[in-house]
Amino acid sequence: MATFATSDQLLVIIDPGARQTDGEAVRIAKDVLSAGAAAKVCLPEGPEEFARALGRRGARRPVVIGDGRALVRAVTLLHRQRELAGCALSVVPVGDTALAESLGVPGGAVAAARAVLDGSERRLDLLVDDSDGVVLGALGIPPAPVRTAVAEPVPVSSVRPWYRSLVRTLAARPARLPAVPSPGTSRLRVEVDGATVVDLDQPVEAVSVTPGTDGLASVEVRPLSVGAEATPLLAAGRTVTVTGADFRYRADAAVSGPVRRRTWRVMEGAWGLVLPPGR
Repeated sequence: MATFATSDQLLVIIDPGARQTDGEAVRIAKDVLSAGAAAKVCLPEGPEEFARALGRRGARRPVVIGDGRALVRAVTLLHRQRELAGCALSVVPVGDTALAESLGVPGGAVAAARAVLDGSERRLDLLVDDSDGVVLGALGIPPAPVRTAVAEPVPVSSVRPWYRSLVRTLAARPARLPAVPSPGTSRLRVEVDGATVVDLDQPVEAVSVTPGTDGLASVEVRPLSVGAEATPLLAAGRTVTVTGADFRYRADAAVSGPVRRRTWRVMEGAWGLVLPPGR
C-alpha cells in the first residue's frame, strides 16, 4: 500500500455537476487541498474537457471532486487508456456520495480532502464487461426504479367550484412513479465461471454482482417466490455471464441496456484508490 507526502503535486478536477450541486463543499475541499499540497485546479465544462484534463495530468496525482458518476468516468477513461495500473486516484465526493463511501472514502468534504493528503493507495478489484464498461461498487439486475419529482397538488379551495370535482378526481389518483423499463428480466440465465447458477426456466426477482478484493466477484440470485421468501443462490467467481430477453442493469450509478447477453470479468487489483489510514 503506497503512501503519499503532502509535497506531492495534485491535479484537482472539479466536475461541473459538483459545482452546481454544492459549491460550498467544493470550495472547502479546494481550500484544504491547496493548503496541504501544490494543487493545480481544473474546471472542465463537460466530459471532453474532463477527459482532456485527466489525460494531461503528467506527474500530478489526480483528485476528482464530484459524485459517483464522476469517479466512474475517471476510472473508465484510465481503463480504456490502459493507464489504471500506474495511477492512484483520489476522490472528494460531492453530491451523491454513496459509491465513494461504499469504497471507504469519507463522506464529508474536509475528511475526504484530508484523506487525499494523508491517505494511502489501496488496490481494488474491478468488474469489466464485454463492451469495456466498468463496475466499481455494485451491479444490479433489474435496475432499481428511477423516481421522479411529482408536482405539488393544487389546493382544492383555490379552484373555481365547477373545477373542484375534476381536481378531486385527479388528486385521488395515485402518484405515477416512472421506472426504467426492464422487460424480460424475470427470466435470466446466470453463469459463474461457466457453471449455471440459475437458468431461464426459473424466474428471478433480482441479481446482484459485487467485485471483492481477492479476484472474485460475489454473486447473489434471488429466485421469484410465492408466499415464503426464497433462499438466495450464492456464488463467487472470476467471470459472470447473464443471458435473457432484453434486460437492463444498473452498474454503480448508471443504467445500461437493453442487452440480451453480457459478461463481466474480474480484474484483480486493477485500480488504486487513496483511502484514509487504516482503511
